[in-house]
Amino acid sequence: MDETLDRLGFLARKDRGRLAAIARAEGLNAEDAVDCVQEALCTFMDLAKREDLPKSSDEWGPLLSGIVRNAARNHRRLHANARPHLEIVDDERIDPKVVIADDLIARAEDHVRLRACVQELCAVQKAVVTLRLLEEIPGEDVANTLGISSGHVAVLLHRAKRSLHACMTA
Repeated sequence: MDETLDRLGFLARKDRGRLAAIARAEGLNAEDAVDCVQEALCTFMDLAKREDLPKSSDEWGPLLSGIVRNAARNHRRLHANARPHLEIVDDERIDPKVVIADDLIARAEDHVRLRACVQELCAVQKAVVTLRLLEEIPGEDVANTLGISSGHVAVLLHRAKRSLHACMTA
């Protein structure tokens, strides 16, 4: 299963722009296209768990493209505000709107990776990061909440940022 995940990860990184272009060509905006690509990857993972994938990974790209296309069509049917169906975009031509979708996918991947890195922090650093950065509570209030000095909050935050940077770049 680990080998399958590695190959799927490689395929997703390599083809995410093309997959988002397929969803965009089906009438979705950039954000909805990202959702469809992620939904398709989840569907693909379900197939992998049930061992229903084609044996050759060369066949995975077209299968994943079809899953994205179907997810986009289903999404378009459910949401009246989607624009009408367009002809399939030629893979050689990159639409500037696809770049936006590609950026959204990259940001979503970074967000998931960052959340995993935050979970690896010790409990106090995790609390400081959550309160100080995510909830944007002032340092003195964080110190009072955790029962530590505001200087210690600054030190913990500095160390947490350094750990998060190392985790994200690893």
